[in-house]
Amino acid sequence: MRNFADVKKIVVKVGTSTVTYPTGKLNLSRLEKLARVLSDIKNEGRDVVLVTSGAVASGLGRLGLTKNHKTTQEKQALAAIGQGILMQIYEKLFGEYGVVVAQVLLTKDVVDEEKKMLNVKNTFEQLFKFGAIPIVNENDVVAIEELEFGDNDTLSAYVATIIGADLLIILSDIDGLYSCDPRLNKDAELIREVFEIDSYIESIAGGAGSLNSTGGMQTKIEAAKIAMQNKIPMVIANGENPSVLRDILAGKDVGTLFICKEVLSKRE
Repeated sequence: MRNFADVKKIVVKVGTSTVTYPTGKLNLSRLEKLARVLSDIKNEGRDVVLVTSGAVASGLGRLGLTKNHKTTQEKQALAAIGQGILMQIYEKLFGEYGVVVAQVLLTKDVVDEEKKMLNVKNTFEQLFKFGAIPIVNENDVVAIEELEFGDNDTLSAYVATIIGADLLIILSDIDGLYSCDPRLNKDAELIREVFEIDSYIESIAGGAGSLNSTGGMQTKIEAAKIAMQNKIPMVIANGENPSVLRDILAGKDVGTLFICKEVLSKRE
C-alpha cells in the first residue's frame, strides 16, 4: 500500500513554515536540500511539480520588514516583490543540479473554466517534455476573492488533479494528522492511514464544531478531499528534512496517508 516506487507524476507542496525560519527569513539550507532531492527524483524519470509558498516572506525579507502583512494590498505588493526573488533562488539552487525550472502562477478560474484548465494542463505537459520542473504559486497580485484558491494546500490538490498526478505530498511543520493537537496534548496519536474523510476526521482537523483545531490542518483535509475524489493518494509529512520525500517513495511508514479504498484495492 505504501509502495510508491512506480509513481510517474508527483506534486510536492511546501508551506511557509517549511521554507522559512521563525524569523520569517528564507531557510536557504532547507531549500537547497529540497532542490537536491527533487532534482534527483526527477533524474529517475519522474515528472515533478513543486507548489511553493514563500513569496510574501521573500518580499518582507527584501524590504527588511519583520511585521506580517495586514491588508490585501500589502500582501499583494509583498508577493509582487517576493515572487521574483523566490524564483531567482529556486533557479539558482535547481540550476546547480542541471535542472530547468518554470514559473507557473495560477488563479482559481483555471479549474472553473474547462478551456483554461485544458490550456494549463497542456502547458504542464509541454514543460515535462522540456524536462523542466514547474514551480507553482497562486497569482496573489491579481487574485481577488472570486479567483482565490485561498491556500496552497488546496492549490496543490487542484494542480495534482489537472496533471493527473499519481501522488500528492504536502510537507508541513507537523508529522501528519493527529487524534488531537500534539502541541497541547501529549497523548495525541499520529493517524497513519485515512481511507475516508468522515465527521471524525473533520472534527480532529478543526472542522465545524470542533475545539481542537490543529493549526492549518483543516486546509490539508480539504486538499485530501479533492485528491481522494480524483483517486490521487496524498501524504502529509514533516518537511523539516526534505529527504523524507525519499522515505515516502520508498514506502516507509511516514506521515499520514490519505487513500480511497478503490485505489487501495488496486495497489494491494
